[in-house]
Amino acid sequence: ERLEKAEETFKALDLNKLMKCFGFDTFFATDVRRFGDGGIFVGNLRRPIEEVMPKLEKKLSEAAGREVVLWFMEEQKDGITKQVCLVQPKAEIDLQFEATSLSNPWGYFSAILLGISTFGTIAITSGFFVKPNATFDDYVSNVIPLFAGFLTILGVSEIATRWTADRYGVKLSPSFLVPSNWTGCLGVMNNYESLLPNKKALFDIPVARTASAYLTSLALAIAAFIQDGSFNGGDNALYVRPQFFENNPLFLFIQYVIGPYADELGNVLPYAVEGVGVPVDPLAFAGLLGMVVTSLNLLPIGRLEGGRIAQAVFGRSNAALLSFAGSLLLGIGGLSGSILCLAWGLFATFFRGGEELPARDEITPLGKDRFAWGIVLLLMGFLTLFPNGGGTFPSVFSAPFYRSDL
Repeated sequence: ERLEKAEETFKALDLNKLMKCFGFDTFFATDVRRFGDGGIFVGNLRRPIEEVMPKLEKKLSEAAGREVVLWFMEEQKDGITKQVCLVQPKAEIDLQFEATSLSNPWGYFSAILLGISTFGTIAITSGFFVKPNATFDDYVSNVIPLFAGFLTILGVSEIATRWTADRYGVKLSPSFLVPSNWTGCLGVMNNYESLLPNKKALFDIPVARTASAYLTSLALAIAAFIQDGSFNGGDNALYVRPQFFENNPLFLFIQYVIGPYADELGNVLPYAVEGVGVPVDPLAFAGLLGMVVTSLNLLPIGRLEGGRIAQAVFGRSNAALLSFAGSLLLGIGGLSGSILCLAWGLFATFFRGGEELPARDEITPLGKDRFAWGIVLLLMGFLTLFPNGGGTFPSVFSAPFYRSDL
């Protein structure tokens, strides 16, 4: 019985029958070629996709004797862009999603285990920034605001992501936190467990996570600075390496606009304590780390959020080139001594490599507004991370040079 079901599922579609379903009122097909158990029909649309897709899908399913799935895409051949309609048996696509689904007991158990591990790394990370000879009460007073900040950022971005995915009818896998002993957490990962309806969905879902995380991080940092009334870190300050704030083009631009973070004598980072670091409010530091972690996920690599945005904005072929370049840069950074570059490069390449399945509508333009916001987000991520050798990507192969300068 299982063998018969498998044979029926993977039975190739009759392309001659399907060819007769295309016409002047839907998609006018001029050529066809075999692709898997379905086919690629070359031609051009005669009506808007939202009108053509349900009508043509019904006709093709009736002709094939089983349900089929359609994609409308563009392909380049000899410098000419042509519209194509890709037809595949729905049962095969369902089996593919079923085989890779993480919405099962093992997936939920892994998500819980990674969540517990991440909370542990956040607690450990908090201990790296307390003052020397700090008491347990000092540690707790630092950890709780940092925890609260991280949970706020993660919670807001998760709600925004799932709300956006639900609006487009896209099923998401459980959320997997990525623990890190440097930043506490390296973000949240999700897989798509259903087809994306269009490029807007491919763009809006990752933007919902990254934009909400950026805005929440910024709001936390500003709120903490306002509450303290100064830049001295408040009563429960964490002490952070000065390099976290230096040699970064985004920070330098802010200094250029609002003036340098300096005292009346021109000393940059004037509240730095010799041998300890720069005092920062724990909640503000959670916001700063949130922006760094979000920027790491905005790198245009594979199925990171930045890779998904790049695929929606630039197309699959250009996104693949950006992904290769990003992985290469992280590899170079890792070989030059950055443990974070090395770790994140390996993670992005082996766990988030590849590309998403095409959206069902790859023809309708993304729109100028979304294109502009995509460029802005990718640039913000780049400017937050590079070049910041002492802050974002600390070297582990040599002693930190800043300690003698404090």
